[in-house]
Amino acid sequence: MAGGGFAAAQGDGRKYEGGVTAFVVITCLVAAMGGLMFGYDIGISGGVTAMDSFLKPFFPHVYKKQHGNHEENMYCKFDDHVLTMFTSSLYLAALIASFFASATTRRFGRKMSMMFGGLVFLGGAILNGAAVNVAMLIFGRLMLGVGVGFANQSVPVYLSEMAPANLRGALNIGFQMAITIGILAANLINYGTSKIKAGWGWRISLGLAAAPAILFTIGSLFLPDTPNSILERGNHEKAKKMLQKIRGTNNVDEEFQDLVDASKAAKQVEHPWKNFTGRKYRPQLIICTFIPFFQQLTGINVIMFYAPVLFKTLGFGDDASLMSAVITGVVNVVATMVSVYSVDKLGRKALFLEGGVQMIICQVLVAVMIGRAFGTEGEGDMSKSVSSLVLFLICAYVAAFAWSWGPLGWLVPSEICPLEIRSAGQATNVSVNMFFTFVIGQFFLSMLCHMKFGLFLFFGGFVIIMTIFIYYFVPETKNVPIEEMNQVWKEHGFWSKYVSNDDVTGRTSSSP
Repeated sequence: MAGGGFAAAQGDGRKYEGGVTAFVVITCLVAAMGGLMFGYDIGISGGVTAMDSFLKPFFPHVYKKQHGNHEENMYCKFDDHVLTMFTSSLYLAALIASFFASATTRRFGRKMSMMFGGLVFLGGAILNGAAVNVAMLIFGRLMLGVGVGFANQSVPVYLSEMAPANLRGALNIGFQMAITIGILAANLINYGTSKIKAGWGWRISLGLAAAPAILFTIGSLFLPDTPNSILERGNHEKAKKMLQKIRGTNNVDEEFQDLVDASKAAKQVEHPWKNFTGRKYRPQLIICTFIPFFQQLTGINVIMFYAPVLFKTLGFGDDASLMSAVITGVVNVVATMVSVYSVDKLGRKALFLEGGVQMIICQVLVAVMIGRAFGTEGEGDMSKSVSSLVLFLICAYVAAFAWSWGPLGWLVPSEICPLEIRSAGQATNVSVNMFFTFVIGQFFLSMLCHMKFGLFLFFGGFVIIMTIFIYYFVPETKNVPIEEMNQVWKEHGFWSKYVSNDDVTGRTSSSP
């Protein structure tokens, strides 16, 4: 078995001159606002679909099922594929958009992809807020999906390229922090708009998605492009000046030479997608595919999308279900701060492994408690104390995800790919993530109806598999400069056979 995962943690990689500057922090904070769009949308859809004022005009059959036969199976009250299409259609659009975003990011720079994503997302938010039928809702969601696809393609790459190696984890996790803040904001807004008696609160919830889109779009107008991206388009002098500016020193020759070498290697690659599937890049291909796949199979989006619906299904009242979603949103934000603080100290791998173990324990206990309360028939109820314990366990599960698979699922794929395949690698990461987000979003309520409490055991089983995968196949990348990542693969017990000595020395032979 390949047990060399920790090999690179101590060597850490070459140290460049300069450090973090206020300019880098500000640009990374602005770029990370793309996560606000994604997070707000994740949080808003579940709350809106739990509102009677939304269900009654758009999904009357679901509304009747809820308020009709009270003896009906509790697991199946929200089982409706048109309703789930409202949530999941966004991620299908994001999947397709991510491939176009890859070419745009590579040819026109990360900044242009971010601007375009923000503008399209803005249009979708306006359409959703003004919707009068299901078709308008779905079309608006598709536009939101295009915006998410472009933002999620460009922002993590932008953050990884702007940040110095020793703070790359913390600054990149700004994207995940923005996602969690967006989810929390959506939960709070849903709680407030659900109180509007006139029945149009859902329009405010959906329409306010325009706010993070406006912030992101305007912010991206003032962002500089990364030195890597500028080099990729052939402007060496401008790229060096930008590197000096973001590192706060004129002595950037060593780092700049590594970027130039990487850019030359990238230009020799005419077909990045074809190269990405070759043996030389097998480690990146596997990790950029399996990490987003596993991230969704943690089951987290069951909680993030459908928290109010899930809590309502478990017997929480309307207000209690929305407030419970707010509580999990607060936990999500606080736990992500833990990751920001610890990712460049403890490393990626330790957080992955601890988070995995904690999620497994919580999912098994939640399954047992729901099974005891509702059985396989979906009939019964929970006492207040049991409901409170279920909420605590779900919060502990959310916390574990928020300091492990949540941020690291975006960070690790964005930092392991050399420049010549970086856009292809990130497109793979986003598209796999969006595809399985779509699958979970579309079929969760049906899976809950058919698998009942066993659904939590289903996700728990995948968390066991993914934790084993991390232990054996994902190396530590803490403090390693992006352009020296091949050394990590060469020192790994399993991946070393895919990386030649030339792949390692070729990056550094031109450096002074």
